[in-house]
Amino acid sequence: MKTKILHKEVQEFIFEKSNTSIDLSKLILSGSPFENVSPQELAQQISGRLKAKQKLPTWFSEKGIYYPPTLNLEQTSSEATARYKSNLVSGDTLIDLTGGFGIDDYFFSKKMQHVIHCELNEELSTIAAHNFSTLEAKNIRSEIGDGIKILENTKPVDWIYIDPSRRHDSKGKVFFLEDCLPNVPNHLEFLFTKSENILIKTSPLLDFQVGINSLQQVKEIHVIAIENEVKELLWVLDKNFTGDSTIKTVNIQKNQNQEFSFVLKKEAQQPVYLAAPKGYLYEPNAAILKSGGFLSVGNTFEIEKLHLHSHLYTSDQKIEFPGRSFKIISVFPYHKKTIAKAGITKANITTRNFPENVAALRKKHKIKDGGDIYLFFTTDYNDKKIVIWCEKFGVKV
Repeated sequence: MKTKILHKEVQEFIFEKSNTSIDLSKLILSGSPFENVSPQELAQQISGRLKAKQKLPTWFSEKGIYYPPTLNLEQTSSEATARYKSNLVSGDTLIDLTGGFGIDDYFFSKKMQHVIHCELNEELSTIAAHNFSTLEAKNIRSEIGDGIKILENTKPVDWIYIDPSRRHDSKGKVFFLEDCLPNVPNHLEFLFTKSENILIKTSPLLDFQVGINSLQQVKEIHVIAIENEVKELLWVLDKNFTGDSTIKTVNIQKNQNQEFSFVLKKEAQQPVYLAAPKGYLYEPNAAILKSGGFLSVGNTFEIEKLHLHSHLYTSDQKIEFPGRSFKIISVFPYHKKTIAKAGITKANITTRNFPENVAALRKKHKIKDGGDIYLFFTTDYNDKKIVIWCEKFGVKV
């Protein structure tokens, strides 16, 4: 960590340049106006602050923040997901075994009396500690080293938090906790001697049942999406829990969060209700789609599915639903002539349980993207290919 970057005039330069449109390559070529601060170092700080603008607004707005290399910023939690997970913990002390840039720990410090931030990378640990001080998070203690070893010499705590990292990508998109550092399943018995509560963050790639089989006492699995894009899974382990895991989904939005929960084991036991499209159409948000709670969400909101595998729902009356909601204008069989007869040249297209993708449909039927018309290409409960013409609530076609 280069302390000269924190000098007042350097910070003012970083703030000024990152608040305007700037070409970082030109900045590097033009050289640095400061002695002992290279143009590359300035560019890294400006780039880091620009990346923080949407992802980490608290850090973006604060002077004196030191930004780590791009990879560390990309791997860190967003402020929105960190704030959400902080609401899952409470008590005196939480230890984060894989602290990183410290975004999660800053928000944990708002809910816990004490937070211990462990980080193997000395440079990153120093950066995080500096930023904690700048943000006046005085109840966070930074420790440099292996989190598991630090925990061995720590008294029992209320919560252990772990964000394990992949050791390699040789298995492609398949994700196993045993392939991560630390290897949580191998250490689980020891971890439960230090805390009754463990919170684990993983990629959405981790299959629920694979994760449950690798872990113990999985009380809850939280599926976290931001603006309909799934970002992470949170696994809540309780040493004394013996029941069935609950899946909690949340789609974090600017104005409000969409939340839905169900018991994983009961999903397959739910009755199936199918129907033809009625007056309204509903598409679950990305968190629910990732959760697989397709029968649970339909039965909870008392709406029917169009097909067992289409994951679109319908009702006669308009309801508040955790996803996109539409008023159905018309429904017609999927044929080139029927689409041509409808005279639609511009529309938003979605496919669910349909053999052709959006790009192919646009090309085949000469439909441009955009406008107020929404077309759903899907399969109904009679296994017939259909097109549903919709408008969003409050939008007139």
